[in-house]
Amino acid sequence: MGTRVRGWRWRRNPLRRRSDVVEAWTVLAVAVLMLLGAPLIGAFVGWWAHDDARAVAAEQRSERHRVRAEVVGRVPDSPPAVQGGRERSFRVTVRWTDAGATKTATARVPAGTDRGEKADVWFDSRGRSVAPPPDETAVWQHTLVMGACGAGATIAVILLGHSLVRGVAGRHRLAEWERDWALTEPQWTRRRA
Repeated sequence: MGTRVRGWRWRRNPLRRRSDVVEAWTVLAVAVLMLLGAPLIGAFVGWWAHDDARAVAAEQRSERHRVRAEVVGRVPDSPPAVQGGRERSFRVTVRWTDAGATKTATARVPAGTDRGEKADVWFDSRGRSVAPPPDETAVWQHTLVMGACGAGATIAVILLGHSLVRGVAGRHRLAEWERDWALTEPQWTRRRA
């Protein structure tokens, strides 16, 4: 049941109960946590994610190497299906020269690359075809998503805690009203308890 009088829980009032005061302080704490705590935690999570993503990208750049190779295998007629929102690509045989030796391998090349064209392909230290390491844009996208998720999770926890406190405060308020009514009702109705 709402009231139109703002701040009545903060003023002296014979109808105000201890649970009303607890609920008023909880609303103030929720407001402060939502305005200060959630953005700070989101920024902290984003900062941590940025450092972690940059470290992963640097590690992958050190383990992987790019090769400019010529497509020599048969290119599929139909475009490949998109998986996970990544760029369309397909596996095909490629050839390149490394330190005077000609090498051949199966690697992923972008869709639309025809036979005889050159394409950049990435290999790991074992010679397996791998995706290119994340660039700065991917690192920042990861940072923003993780920061937003951190802030959102914080807001969800704050609101869940607030709803739990409101539920407990409501039960205590009803118990206080019942106790006070048990004391007042005999005087008011002139009945004996």
